[in-house]
Amino acid sequence: MNINSIDLNRPQRFTQDYEKNKLSQKPAPQFGNTNGEATRNVKVVAATSSLLGTSIVLALLAKKQGFYLNPKTIKNTPIKDWAIFKIAKKNEPDRKLLEIEEGEIISLATGSIAGGLAGGAIFDKKNIKAKGREALTQLAGNVLVPVGFVSGASKLYSKFEDSIVAVLPQLSGEGKVVKFTNKFIKALPAMGITLLALGAGICTGSKVTNFINEKLFGQKQKREIKTSDFAPHVDDLCLGITLMGAKDSPVVSSITRTVPLFLAIPGYQVGKAQEKV
Repeated sequence: MNINSIDLNRPQRFTQDYEKNKLSQKPAPQFGNTNGEATRNVKVVAATSSLLGTSIVLALLAKKQGFYLNPKTIKNTPIKDWAIFKIAKKNEPDRKLLEIEEGEIISLATGSIAGGLAGGAIFDKKNIKAKGREALTQLAGNVLVPVGFVSGASKLYSKFEDSIVAVLPQLSGEGKVVKFTNKFIKALPAMGITLLALGAGICTGSKVTNFINEKLFGQKQKREIKTSDFAPHVDDLCLGITLMGAKDSPVVSSITRTVPLFLAIPGYQVGKAQEKV
């Protein structure tokens, strides 16, 4: 046989079989990453574990406040009357509701962060240090400091609320528009103070976490405030409005029911944190 007749560029059968088998193999799930961005699997684990941590704490808080957690009791209770979905009604002033104030918010956020950190530690061990730093950042900067600011401002406002409301202008008349306008005017100081306290709390929290990162972890790179940092603060807004005398409001009560969901976000951020390269 003439060796020149062999086409070396033509794919041989063993090569074709190898490539076919290679393409047919499913890639193994990847949990770690080195490009500074979490993989899809890590994000799924982070979301699941943070929601689980939040849910466990929520169940414990509901039980502590006298709500029944027996599966049979829950099954026979309308969904709208479950602790997490039950809202205030004007014609039922004594309606038992799940209270979510300073202590509950801190507990829920801690459960969320613990869940996200645990999930990350199990499935993404190579980035555990980054997750630990993010846990500290979230707890201090996005929970404790802002909640402290809003809670402090709310309590301070409550001492002078009557005096402040007394000097506010009010429209005369009995129409629905007039009543709504007067009610809105009375709510303006509380809204303004809450927003100012929240903004100050977020900015201060960012400075606190940058200080901690530099002194404890030797990281001089400043952590800028991100859009995701504002997501958990729906609870702070609700906290401020609730503490300022709107506990019986169906609207505020409805917003309060979403607090645990928003508080799962800090844990998610912790669970998907990655080392920067």
